[in-house]
Amino acid sequence: MPAKYGSRRSKTDALIEEGTFNPAADKVRDPKFSGSEFFDPQDAVQVRYEMLRRVSVDRASVTEVSVEYGVSRPTYYQAKANFDAAGIAGLVPAKPGPRGPHKIDDDVLAFLEAHLVPGEPVRARELAKLLRRDLDIDLHPRTIERALKKTRR
Repeated sequence: MPAKYGSRRSKTDALIEEGTFNPAADKVRDPKFSGSEFFDPQDAVQVRYEMLRRVSVDRASVTEVSVEYGVSRPTYYQAKANFDAAGIAGLVPAKPGPRGPHKIDDDVLAFLEAHLVPGEPVRARELAKLLRRDLDIDLHPRTIERALKKTRR
């Protein structure tokens, strides 16, 4: 891993920073993950890949592999579906939290755009007040600015 800002970071720090740290590393019971420099039970992507490989190549049962890797069977099947859909990138854990503004649908966006004055800057505070008054929706002015910035590209 390349060092950032002239400092060296540990592999664990890098995994945490990249969102691929396996917090349940102590539950991984596959022998290849104990005492190996290559196989790292803290690397969630590597653990998931090896888990899938054990079933598809070694023909181990899903139940056996779930126990061996310390995950539930639904977790195995979700990892398999993610891998089938996106390859190795599908094994990277998803970031927690909302995936975008949940209050801004097409109707709200149309309302905001209808109240824009061409050639004038976006007046997000005024738009937030209009939204609150007319549609009973509370949006932070910065959220409005970001949403309109995406549509004005």
